[in-house]
Amino acid sequence: FRLHESPEEEPHIVLECDGGMLEAVQKHLKLYKIRRKVNIAPCLDLSLWAVVPGERAGDIAGSLAKSADQALILTPDPRTEVMGWRLITKKGADPLEIIPGSQIGNIQDYHRHRYKQGIPEGVKDLPPGVALPLESNLAYMNGISFTKGCYIGQELTARTHHMGVIRKRLLPVHFSAPLPKDSIPEGAEILTESGKSAGKFRAGGGEMGIALLRLANINEPLCLNIAGDKVKLTANIPEWWPKTASK
Repeated sequence: FRLHESPEEEPHIVLECDGGMLEAVQKHLKLYKIRRKVNIAPCLDLSLWAVVPGERAGDIAGSLAKSADQALILTPDPRTEVMGWRLITKKGADPLEIIPGSQIGNIQDYHRHRYKQGIPEGVKDLPPGVALPLESNLAYMNGISFTKGCYIGQELTARTHHMGVIRKRLLPVHFSAPLPKDSIPEGAEILTESGKSAGKFRAGGGEMGIALLRLANINEPLCLNIAGDKVKLTANIPEWWPKTASK
């Protein structure tokens, strides 16, 4: 997100990241700073809000015009339209004043919404060194460029995109019963009815979650083994995916 409006103003760019990775991201960016006069620091005076669908885009844009002193950035979520808008305000600003008629939910509401849409976010859903960009659907969410480089893994990613077949993808899953809190091991295996591995659980809450599954198995009865108990689950292809995405 850019925070400067004119060429004369010193450019400021805001980078959103997983809060648990803040220090690691800072350290990584500073490796490439070299001798440039660039200051990299956390924006502790800002607050980030997710504005999930329910408000019309025109109404939101109009609200921003009336409350520009409180809202620094209000922009469509770059990942997909179903995730609504991202709002960045000054610390302490009231989002209800910026977007009249809205309601403040909690973090569980937000996660439930993105699980339902199959949207990964943060290191739990996208574990570093484990998650692959194409299997994580980043090509569908403006997360990969196939026209610029270079970046680590670019050749393999581009080759797979243009020529290969992606056999596993992150998908939204719905459980037959609410998941127990904090008792599911990371990467717990998801099995078919015959006991064959169909994929791995990534994250979830209540009856919703997200899992890396083999596309060939998503129409079969599936279950997650939790402390000896089998919890049934179903998976589906999100409607916001490109129509050819399930191939």
